Amino acid sequence: MNKDKLKQKKSSPEPLLKKPTETEREDSWNLRPSRLEECIGQQQVIESLQIAIAAAKGRGEPLDHILFYGAPGLGKTTFARIISTEMGTAFKGTSGPALERSGDLVAILTNLEEGEILFIDEIHRLSKAVEEFLYPAMEDYRVDIIFDKGAHARVYRPSISRFTLIGATTRAGLISSPLRQRFGLFKELTFYSTEDLLRAVKRSASILEIPVEEEGAGEIARRSRGTIRVANRLLRRVRDYAQVKGDGHITQQLADQALRLEGVDEIGLTDLDRRLLATIIEKYAGGPVGIEALAASLQEESRTLEEMVEPFLLNIGFLMRTTGGRKATEKACAHLGLKQTNQASLL
Repeated sequence: MNKDKLKQKKSSPEPLLKKPTETEREDSWNLRPSRLEECIGQQQVIESLQIAIAAAKGRGEPLDHILFYGAPGLGKTTFARIISTEMGTAFKGTSGPALERSGDLVAILTNLEEGEILFIDEIHRLSKAVEEFLYPAMEDYRVDIIFDKGAHARVYRPSISRFTLIGATTRAGLISSPLRQRFGLFKELTFYSTEDLLRAVKRSASILEIPVEEEGAGEIARRSRGTIRVANRLLRRVRDYAQVKGDGHITQQLADQALRLEGVDEIGLTDLDRRLLATIIEKYAGGPVGIEALAASLQEESRTLEEMVEPFLLNIGFLMRTTGGRKATEKACAHLGLKQTNQASLL
């Protein structure tokens, strides 16, 4: 693959995949709920957490270690921060890729206080050495510090404060069995319903003081890919459009116009979604095709496709994962108005 072309492609990402600005990050945190009763959707997760938190506080003990898994944007980090608030403890966050050496983790663990929350995002990307260092910390609240090497090696096992580790991952299958077994709670976050997204859009609009009609909020909710993070991002884009092209009020017509300008169609597909599906249908006769071949054809990273694009397409039934690779479904062909190329004609 031509590296210059790849860099050029990455410099102009799809509207929904771009990194938020600092202002958007601040807005995003302002829009996030701070207590479990403020959360929308994920009722089974919320009720389970409420029971676990009440029980732990009643015993005066730290909460069990928790693993959140699910597609990006479903609220894993938000839930971790809410748990910290509900437990009345401090929150310290990091990510798997940031913990390159076991020494990085030692510095964090030895400075934790009783009951504090340690949040590790993308925990499936921990190195093997760092992961193994977590085992005694999670189970026995001790860390193994090794001095010297070979015959002169000495192990020092200081105790650390009892803490709660909250891990978040988009790929639970990549977490090793020994690490997974040390979590006491496993919580899968699923895509939000349109009704939940409508409530979320109206709540965010109220906080941001954006006048929005019921139909306008519904239009945003339907195109939000089942995630509140996307709903809030689209709401800001529609707000800008309504301010410049209208009187500031978000109507269904203005929302539709703004979202089409952003490349978001009536069910939430972006330009990248459509290019991926069209490539499978037209270039690979509907599939199956490997993810690396798709990434090369689209000049995108395979991880971007796997974590940012595929979950939604799989959820709405436009894409299938098979042992041979990815396949586009008849629903995808019908939505795009495309026909699969005859396999025989490609031989």
